[in-house]
Amino acid sequence: MSKPVATLTFLGAARTVTGSKFLLDLNERRLMVDAGMFQGAREWRRRNWDDFPVDPATITDLLITHAHMDHSGYIPALVKHGFHGRIHCTPQTRELTAIVLRDSANLQVNEARDAARGGYSKHNPPLPLYDEADVERSLPLFHDVAFDRDLDLGGGVHARFTRAGHILGSASIRVWLADDPQISVLFSGDLGRDQHPVLRRREEPEGATSVLIESTYGNREHPTGDEEDHEALAGLIRRTIARGGSVLIPAFAVDRTEILIKVLGEMQHAGRIPPVPIFINSPMGSAALDVYQGTGAHAELRADIDISALLNLPTLRDVRTKEESVALNRPAQSCIIISASGMATGGRVVHHLRHMLPDPRNAVVFTGYQALGTRGRSLVEGAKQIKMYGRYVPVKAEVLLDTAFSVHADAPELLEWLAALSPAPQVVYCVHGEPKSAEHLADTISEELGLMAVVPRYGEVVRL
Repeated sequence: MSKPVATLTFLGAARTVTGSKFLLDLNERRLMVDAGMFQGAREWRRRNWDDFPVDPATITDLLITHAHMDHSGYIPALVKHGFHGRIHCTPQTRELTAIVLRDSANLQVNEARDAARGGYSKHNPPLPLYDEADVERSLPLFHDVAFDRDLDLGGGVHARFTRAGHILGSASIRVWLADDPQISVLFSGDLGRDQHPVLRRREEPEGATSVLIESTYGNREHPTGDEEDHEALAGLIRRTIARGGSVLIPAFAVDRTEILIKVLGEMQHAGRIPPVPIFINSPMGSAALDVYQGTGAHAELRADIDISALLNLPTLRDVRTKEESVALNRPAQSCIIISASGMATGGRVVHHLRHMLPDPRNAVVFTGYQALGTRGRSLVEGAKQIKMYGRYVPVKAEVLLDTAFSVHADAPELLEWLAALSPAPQVVYCVHGEPKSAEHLADTISEELGLMAVVPRYGEVVRL
């Protein structure tokens, strides 16, 4: 009797940087690694609403690399349409994902309501992809997985999570068949830098026959020297405060907020920027900070980092209520506002942008990758006006992109991770990157490491 065919299907993050979803059919078991939302360009966002290519009820297990929306945000949609299996991730990923999904559902419900009231949606009535009830049905399905321990998924399928050093709880995941050593797949997830500002360095997993590697920065190197010290940011803050304006920093609520607090606190302590108030206006960001302070997080933090000490910055203010948030649209004094989302796709930061962009005294600073089709991408590329809530807003504020905050591995770091794998892969799939970035990384892998590297297409199926 012949063995069942083992296949891998790319249902997201294929020639795009969002929507990570990878389907594995192994020994009559059906698993999926990551269940991310598509973000950015409209052509990809629309796919969130497509009928899922397989019946979600036939998926036995989800394995989640980390909590960011583009890796976990589609989970409630799967549950809504029938998934009832197990969701495996590290404890910190579970805690952070609960925060991310609850915020996502609340944001979608509010946006649908606002669109219905404002009449600027093409849909009648506008609806959320999922709501709070779908999220609450998802959370009991989560099961904690420790790093560096084998997980038996049944049917001879095993998995192992290895620290990826990207955000708290992030992992690379290796999946294999116990009875067939040729069937093994390693998913890099998002890989951290060689030196993360807050977290311990990533660790090297065991190699696999097939490897999926992220390529977000597959054609770039991160800055060094003065750029790494964020001098451009410090200069912009000094200029903005001097002219009586305020600085808005759209920030990813999970991981970026604490890094920003660390950097801004160090700048104020050193006298590089004035001691103006720093407002954290992101309920999700504040909740994520609580997770970073939890006892379970200590093992992942760098030895020289004390999160509680960072949060004792005298100028730091936590904004919890809607009324406090609205007041920041016209602050009483110059200040720095950190608010989600990092690509300005939704959340409180959009309201701040609407009020702050038309004033040339103000400034907006982006601190991470800006996907195609997002407001953040448009602003860093020099847009003169931005559409929000059905209306165009002029862009007169100063705009800066500080790439030194990125906690994605760059091209040399990706190659270093891949070269260290043992055994070496037979094929490498470059995923989670825009086409030029993924293709450049694939070419570099072939030329420098002598490995077969390809950039898969959305919906492509390969045999393992």
